[in-house]
Amino acid sequence: MCFFPCSIIHHKNHVNATKGFNDFKPLSSSKSTSMVVYAAEPIVRRSANYEPSLWSFDHIQSLSSKYTGEDYKARVYSLKKAVKMMIPKVVPNPLNCLELVDNLQRLGVSYHFEEEINHVLDMIYGNYFETREQWNGMDMNLKALGFRLLRKRGYHVPQEIFGDVKHKIENVQGDIDVVGMLNLYEASYLSFENEIILDGVRDFTAKFLKENVDKIDRKSHLWSLVSHALELPLHWRVPRVEAKWFIETYKETINPTLMDLAILDFNMVQAIYLQDLKYSSRWWRNTCWDKKLSFCRDRLVENFLWTVGVNYLPKFSLGRKTLTKVNAIITTIDDVYDVYGTLNELQKFTDVTIRWNINEIEELPDYMKICFLGFHNTINEIAYDNLTNTGLHILPYLKNAWTDLCKSYLVEAKWYQSGHTPTLQEYLDNGYISISAPAILMHCNFLTSMTSTQEILQCMERTDNIVRYSSLLLRLADDLGTSSDEIARGDNPKSIQCYMNESGATEDEARSYIQSLIIKTWKKLNKEVASVAPYQHLQEFVDCATNLGRMAQFMYDEGDDGHGRPTISKSRILSLLLNPIQELQN
Repeated sequence: MCFFPCSIIHHKNHVNATKGFNDFKPLSSSKSTSMVVYAAEPIVRRSANYEPSLWSFDHIQSLSSKYTGEDYKARVYSLKKAVKMMIPKVVPNPLNCLELVDNLQRLGVSYHFEEEINHVLDMIYGNYFETREQWNGMDMNLKALGFRLLRKRGYHVPQEIFGDVKHKIENVQGDIDVVGMLNLYEASYLSFENEIILDGVRDFTAKFLKENVDKIDRKSHLWSLVSHALELPLHWRVPRVEAKWFIETYKETINPTLMDLAILDFNMVQAIYLQDLKYSSRWWRNTCWDKKLSFCRDRLVENFLWTVGVNYLPKFSLGRKTLTKVNAIITTIDDVYDVYGTLNELQKFTDVTIRWNINEIEELPDYMKICFLGFHNTINEIAYDNLTNTGLHILPYLKNAWTDLCKSYLVEAKWYQSGHTPTLQEYLDNGYISISAPAILMHCNFLTSMTSTQEILQCMERTDNIVRYSSLLLRLADDLGTSSDEIARGDNPKSIQCYMNESGATEDEARSYIQSLIIKTWKKLNKEVASVAPYQHLQEFVDCATNLGRMAQFMYDEGDDGHGRPTISKSRILSLLLNPIQELQN
């Protein structure tokens, strides 16, 4: 059943002159008369000619997985016990200990061993990294891997740990350790602003790896790791995507017990995703938006993929279902503002959203009534479910987030109508909101493990900059991926064009500058994440916010619009959501 009467006017896809929505213009008469005759002037609407969805409702509902049931749970339980017994055996060797922790994280199973990992890192920090005397003379691999894993967890490890590393490497007699250089390279991406030592480490390790990657045997795992890191550093990668790649790359070489657990866990969690996706597909079908608002993108499965990237944990099932609704609404409303609506209509839609009053939708055109009713009902339902389940009244927070989003859309619509090209700073001050990340993350505040009003309010206060920097990463990566398509169809200038207009740079120079802003934003985000590390109850939200920035670079990889173009995301969806990993042969 739809959220609104299906008898409401159904508009054809990609119409340029829509008869149902007319402006009226007075016509003058050659005779003297007191009567003014009005003639209908058709509204000319743009069309983005979006590609149709590749995923039908029936196909999604037919999906299934064998990785359910008590037998698989029993196997995972047994494998987890075996892995827990492995951890004490490596404790005497700090490098082996850190390598095991790193493998658990990269394989996507570290969430099963949080207590053990915290204990191990506490011990290693106290024994090897807490004071300058401890890290002096330390093995380069231990120093680099320890720095990355400890700083990622919020431990205070200063950049000075690498103060002499370049000098030592330049004076090495014989071959330089490629694994050590790779670990240094990955560690450098945990840097904060103004950490000049780490900037130098990143530059000289990147130069070394690029010059030497072709000297490594292409069939070796080391070549795969180095090539993979040069494409995108580990710290910027989506955890679930990395887990799939790491499992398949190291399937035959990592301890078979650990690998058995990683494969089985991946497949069992994937089975949960399928159930979440099928639920989301039913909700999407019930909105009728794919038919009633056919000028918009139908990206249900792509919107679900974003939620897996934001939080892959099995316990986040409700969160994935909720965020898929949020993402689908954002995609639809974005197309209303960006492509279809007139400025007058968009002003009315924004006003109605601000007032959040269903009784005022009569002033909207029919297609906007359909959009607002579905939008309003869904957000109210999310708030109601939260109130009944937790006792928290979250609707005012959600309304404010959606109001801010629609206001930012309206600003861009006015820029388009007036032909205004903003400065880059003016664009980004509005664009970090219009990219929708603040609205998404506002919902995340109420979907993580925080349960009290005090914890949630503290999260909003302490993570404000984290939300901003995550949003900027999404904005900048989105612009790199969608700018060409959007400019081609006559949309607003994006950050690239704003910088070109402001500085006189070429497009290639502007793109390089935006890439440099991404690096700077990551440094700011790293610092903010470290600052809230002592507040354990914030960690899940912080992970969601950070992963949203990572998903941006994944979805818009190498300038491709993985959200707007279904064919680009097809292989990613198959890999993460539909295709299980083949188990090891016993």
